Amino acid sequence: MSAQVSQVDRLARVVVVYGGMSAERDVSLKSGTAVLDALKREGIQAVGYDLKDNGLVGLERLAPTAVFVALHGRGGEDGTLQGALELLKIPYTGSGVLASALGMDKQRTKQVWHAVGLPTPESIMLSAESNWAAVVAQLGLPMMVKPVHEGSTLGISIVKSQEALEAAYHAAAQYDARVMAERFVVGEEYTVALLGSKVLPAIRVEVPGGFYDYEAKYVSNTTQYHLPCGLEAPDEQALASLCQQAFAAIGGEGWGRVDVMRDADGKFWLIEVNTVPGMTDHSLVPQAAAHAGISFDQLVVQILQTAGQQSAS
Repeated sequence: MSAQVSQVDRLARVVVVYGGMSAERDVSLKSGTAVLDALKREGIQAVGYDLKDNGLVGLERLAPTAVFVALHGRGGEDGTLQGALELLKIPYTGSGVLASALGMDKQRTKQVWHAVGLPTPESIMLSAESNWAAVVAQLGLPMMVKPVHEGSTLGISIVKSQEALEAAYHAAAQYDARVMAERFVVGEEYTVALLGSKVLPAIRVEVPGGFYDYEAKYVSNTTQYHLPCGLEAPDEQALASLCQQAFAAIGGEGWGRVDVMRDADGKFWLIEVNTVPGMTDHSLVPQAAAHAGISFDQLVVQILQTAGQQSAS
C-alpha cells in the first residue's frame, strides 16, 4: 500500500456515488467507474453505488465511512446530496452545500462574481414572454443561451440572429425552467482545475467547429487540448489567480474547475465553475493533473483526502 493510501486509512469503506437521474447520468457513470477503478488499484476498499437504484436508503445501508461524489448535475452537484450527507454525518469529497448549490446555478454564480468585482459577461434571464429584440439590443449578437442548472453544455446554443433566439430559449427550456442569455465572448477558451490549495496548469481548448459542446467534450477525437496552454507566464499566473478568486468567491473547496474566455484584448472573462468536474478519459482535470506530474490514481486519492474537510456551510 502506498504512502498516499496510508494517509486515508481512516476511510475504511469508500462509496463512489455516481449515476443518478440527471441529464448527465451517462457521463457520471463513466466518471464514477474510472474513480472506483483507481481507488481499487490504490488498495482502498471501495464500492460503487448508483443513486438511482435505491436512493439514500441504499447508500446508508452500505455504511460508508466516506463518499466520493462523482454524481454530475442536479441531485449530486447542486448541494442536495451534500446536505443529505451532512445530516447522515458521512464525510464526502468536494465542496459543501452552499458552494455546490451556487456553482450549479450559473446566474447566481455570476451575481456573486459581479458583486466581488470579478469579470464575467453580462447576462439576462429569459422567459417565453421576453422581448427578443430588447435582449439582442442589450447583449448583441452572437450570444449564448443556456439552461441555468445544467452542465456538460446540455441545452446550450450560440445564437447568431434575433430570429433564432426564441427557438434557442425553447430548446434550453426543455432542460430547465430557468434559462439565461449571456453576452458571447469571442476569443480563446481556457479551463483551470483546482486541487486543494494548488492550481493545476491551464488548458486551452480548441474545437474545429468552434463550439465546445457535448459532442466535443465526450465523443469527438478532433478537439484539441493545449498543454502548456500557450500563455506567457505572467498571463497564466493572472489566470490562475483569477480562477482561485472565482472558486473562493462561491465557497468552493477540495477540488473543482473554472471555465474562462479570453477576448481579443487579452482580458479574461469567467464563464462558470464546476464543483464535481468530469473524470472520464476525455475530461480536463485529469489532463491538467497529468501535465503537473500527478497520475490519475494519485489525483483520485488526493481528492479523496479532502473528504470531510468542508467548512461549515
